Amino acid sequence: MAAAAEDGGVARQAELRRAEGNACFRKARLGAAIDCYTEAIALCPGVAVYWVNRGLCHFRRKDWARVEEDSRRALALDDASVKGHYLLGCALLEKEDCALAVKEFEKALDLLKSSNSRDKMAEDIWQVLAKAKYQDWEKHSTQRVWKMQSLREACENALQEHHFLSGTLSEDSEGTTNEYPEQCKLLSEVFTNAILADTPGDVPDYLCCQITFEIFRDPVITPSGVTYERAILLEHLHKVGNFDPVTREPLKEHQLVPNLAIKEAVQAYLKEHSWAYKSN
Repeated sequence: MAAAAEDGGVARQAELRRAEGNACFRKARLGAAIDCYTEAIALCPGVAVYWVNRGLCHFRRKDWARVEEDSRRALALDDASVKGHYLLGCALLEKEDCALAVKEFEKALDLLKSSNSRDKMAEDIWQVLAKAKYQDWEKHSTQRVWKMQSLREACENALQEHHFLSGTLSEDSEGTTNEYPEQCKLLSEVFTNAILADTPGDVPDYLCCQITFEIFRDPVITPSGVTYERAILLEHLHKVGNFDPVTREPLKEHQLVPNLAIKEAVQAYLKEHSWAYKSN
């Protein structure tokens, strides 16, 4: 009984330190907040939220090494911590470890979806996820272009050598049809098309919101058949009025339906064209 009472007292002291840390954090007194959370951790090191809260202070200070350390400790205690995955993803992104950062951000979004939460963090997570996806594409795109150019040169040299050894390199090869120029042209088209497929362009209009002109994230369709980005349309309904921005027909929030077909089309497009994340 005495031991249980002592443990309860320690936990209460830790919660008091956390509350003090939260108050300091809201006032942007980050050093004092870190001290409070550190005391809470010393009292109860098995509570994930204490590590997360201290990690948020380091996040504000852009102390990425400590952000990574605290977020990893938090996730070791509670792998369902949305903020833990978000913080770890941000730290990894700063290290330019884009692929692992993407995994952490996607895990955070999946946790929000599974809880059916409309947490405002979803927008922040999406923004950094888009940044990580684009940076990952940019990094690998440069490598792909270099490899493509090297492969193209190797193929052109091999084709030239083949025709030279076959005696079909010159146009006046007697009794033969010279295929070399046509094969060179075809080879050039193949590599040009491959490079163009990985080159940024315009996102198709049907994949973009008619208000923001940005690619959809969470598209919803109205009774009039127009598709919008959910957050933008809700903002319109709350601040401007209960009507469709395009058709001007009366519209209430409960009438919105997720446009799953467009959402799947967006996901498929982004999978093939990761450069499109930059528009978000």
